[in-house]
Amino acid sequence: MAGKISTRAAYGEALCELAEQYPELVVFDADLANATMTKGFAAKYPDRFFDMGIAECNMTGVAAGMATCGFKPFTNTFAVFASGRAWEQVRNSIAYPGLNVKIVGSHGGLSVGEDGATHQSAEDLALMRAVPNMKVVCPCDGNEMKLAVKALLDYEGPAYLRLGRSAVETVTDEIDGYKFELDKGITLADGKDVTVIATGMMVQLALKAREIMASEGVSVRVIDMHTIKPLDEALVIKAAKETGCIVTSEEHNIIGGLGGAVAECLSENCPTPLVRHGVNDEFGRSGTAAAVLEYYKLTAEGLCEKIREALAKK
Repeated sequence: MAGKISTRAAYGEALCELAEQYPELVVFDADLANATMTKGFAAKYPDRFFDMGIAECNMTGVAAGMATCGFKPFTNTFAVFASGRAWEQVRNSIAYPGLNVKIVGSHGGLSVGEDGATHQSAEDLALMRAVPNMKVVCPCDGNEMKLAVKALLDYEGPAYLRLGRSAVETVTDEIDGYKFELDKGITLADGKDVTVIATGMMVQLALKAREIMASEGVSVRVIDMHTIKPLDEALVIKAAKETGCIVTSEEHNIIGGLGGAVAECLSENCPTPLVRHGVNDEFGRSGTAAAVLEYYKLTAEGLCEKIREALAKK
């Protein structure tokens, strides 16, 4: 295990590491380079970095224009602004014409902590999922984040990439057979009684919940669904058929994000008992990241409660 690193820090490192390989990469930020971790790229490649000030809508439009000139723009701001304030520009200027812009939403979810409800984005995955042509990616750790950045640089088209503020355990570097591929979920641990499909930092909690449930004699399969749109429906259906019930886990509203995507897939293809673990359609509140996550039961034990609930529905 490589220790703890936030996905935003890993993202910043990836930009610098890949810049020479991709000279067409340009980075935009909305006066948040110290927080989004684009500051390293700005220092190393000042001619390819553009601080647009607190003007997210303008930043999005300029990035769209740069994409028409053959550049690979990555726009950066907090997730609540990237997906909310600039939504119209993302929709009409990037997604509608299918331009090659990557919208990067940092500080996603409730683990923003003290910044409070106005900055805790629990709706961004749903907002981006609803936009046609938009790929939606939410890596779980630093290793996966770096692989995602490389994959998105190679991918031609609009995409939304979610970053987290808090340092999280690196788990994917120790998984036998782990291979990152856009649009494909990864089975991190097998199990026969129930499947937990998680995204972002909830993947680590799913692995911890698996250990807790093993002590109760329950075998839990854990799937890392880093790409939420397009969803790996084949993997979801396979898990549903083999384990008989599904739990989704996300640091996001249970409406419209991963839980919504899996519910849509199962209802149309393989009706299966499903329980969604996440923010229960409410706003966040201010507090330390740990305290906020505990309050909303975005913990391993909170996930175990949902697993037991799903098992009872089989």
